[in-house]
Amino acid sequence: MTRPSTPLLDTVQVPADLRRLSDDKLPQLAAELRAEMIDAVSVTGGHLGAGLGVVELTVALHHVFDTPNDRLIWDVGHQCYPHKILTGRRERIRTLRQGGGLSGFTNRTESIYDPFGAGHSSTSISAGLGMAVARDLEAAKAAGTSPRNVVAVIGDGAMSAGMAYEAMNNAGAMDSRLIVILNDNDMSIAPPVGAMSAYLARLISGRTYRSLRETAKQLAGNLPKFFGRQAARAEEFARGFWTGGTLFEELGFYYVGPIDGHNLDHLLPVLRNARDSETGPILVHVVTQKGKGYAPAEASADKYHGVQRFDVATGTQRKAVSNAPTYTSVFAESLISEAQRDDRIVAINAAMPAGTGLDLFGQAFPERSFDVGIAEQHAVTFAAGLATEGYKPFCAIYSSFLQRAYDQIVHDVAIQRLPVRFAIDRAGLVGADGATHVGAFDVPMLACLPGMVVMAAADEAELVHMVATAAAYDEGPIAFRYPRGEGVGVERPARGIPLEIGRGRVLREGSKIALLSLGTRLAACLNAAEHLAGFGLSATVADARFAKPIDRDLVLRLAREHEVLMVVEEGATGGFGSHVLTLLAEAGALDRGLKVRTLALPDLFIDHDSPAAQMKQAGLDADGIVRGVFAALGRDEEARLTLLRG
Repeated sequence: MTRPSTPLLDTVQVPADLRRLSDDKLPQLAAELRAEMIDAVSVTGGHLGAGLGVVELTVALHHVFDTPNDRLIWDVGHQCYPHKILTGRRERIRTLRQGGGLSGFTNRTESIYDPFGAGHSSTSISAGLGMAVARDLEAAKAAGTSPRNVVAVIGDGAMSAGMAYEAMNNAGAMDSRLIVILNDNDMSIAPPVGAMSAYLARLISGRTYRSLRETAKQLAGNLPKFFGRQAARAEEFARGFWTGGTLFEELGFYYVGPIDGHNLDHLLPVLRNARDSETGPILVHVVTQKGKGYAPAEASADKYHGVQRFDVATGTQRKAVSNAPTYTSVFAESLISEAQRDDRIVAINAAMPAGTGLDLFGQAFPERSFDVGIAEQHAVTFAAGLATEGYKPFCAIYSSFLQRAYDQIVHDVAIQRLPVRFAIDRAGLVGADGATHVGAFDVPMLACLPGMVVMAAADEAELVHMVATAAAYDEGPIAFRYPRGEGVGVERPARGIPLEIGRGRVLREGSKIALLSLGTRLAACLNAAEHLAGFGLSATVADARFAKPIDRDLVLRLAREHEVLMVVEEGATGGFGSHVLTLLAEAGALDRGLKVRTLALPDLFIDHDSPAAQMKQAGLDADGIVRGVFAALGRDEEARLTLLRG
């Protein structure tokens, strides 16, 4: 396929090259950068819409600021592809999210132009403030001032998280020199953007206005109290009327905007004014359009937030054909089915209605569906409040995002034994999204809590039953985890049947080896059992279903009747396998010569790759399970390979 013509972009290897261009060349550069990004993502898939929305802003920031000496922090990182192209990574941009290729997010190990890594939202202002304070401390040692700027770019969605306001409150109180760019592309915080607002933004960000404002403050301070208060209110009203910035001003930020984030004539002078300011924290409010410049993205409901590989001319995504439904859709359909029979069921998500499948629930029961924004802590305690009044809240959150609300799970839910239902999506490895989104820690962090029930679905049918189990369970908090992607293709029941709490199941009986699986490694265990049979090793395969409470009878029977017990889970060490080992130790089963091994995710953060490659690296595919069994038996790898070849 022919790549787009980019003669000006071809001259820009790093931002220093960009800074040598005149302002009038930048619109052409932005157009070429947008075309290059569209072409690259059509090959790799990834987050398209967010990057398209910040092309001009990215060009302007690298043109105005002296990166990497000036620190530029992108919140979340969904929008960082144009930034990567301009910072020496263009030759690798078509390896995005591929094994051994570029990360889909900013990554400190990847480039000096990425001062802070991010895959979760709302962290940029906190990190930026830390960098700004470090700069000031170093400058104090040298008895001077550092010209280094720190710029944090945060989206309007990320501003819904409490952490952003905590950081702004702290930054305002410290009065440290920090620039925050609020990229408003969805919530319509701003009034209509045009020439007048651009003029006002340029005016109030300039030295003249700031000097006049300080003069007015001093004058008000010397007036009688009544007149001083009126003057201050008048100034605040004027700025609030024109800009809507009163909230940010109250947090201690000097507010500028809103300005058109696609108009370089508007962006450049305001950013230069912010750069040259010697005052405390400044917030520049920029209005952009997600998916800007690519018609299919502009017309899409989600602005092509996350896409598969696609045809540039038509925008048609090249999705793999499969007869198996996704686990997310199975959860959503099962929850809708339960809610049709129980009007106390409500559903909560944290700015991920489509990602969790709850957009479907919202269509069916709009009055019982709640999107609380990027606010996982609030989501959990909000669910707890609903539970106190007899409702049945299902809190659907990705495993890696649930980490953000751990204190609320402990303090607001578990201690009070409130029946909040946690639907944990994206549990386990997640392919191209990489380490920031891996759901490795939910079982270790939940199964240690008194009174918490933790389930893991092995397939689509089991997930249907676990939704029904959670709906029926009223004795305390309950969680069920399921992975990203498609199921294994088993037939689903017409209606879920509540499972007996703490009871597993045996799918295959054997005599020498016991494979005890938690969650979706069950299919790999069954496959491994077939391989082991070829080596003359008879294997039992069991599905634990529950990480807590553990099925004592099942575990102890497997330990008693087999020479090797292999526990397999797609989660971090310290999870289900640790609970099994504790049970066996307490029951004295380890004293009888039983060989026990636990297979879990390795003690490292696994980078982005295909799901199959990640599973192989983790040693959790069928071959890895067989290798584990041979190691437990004391047989070397060469012997196994010889048998395999034979």
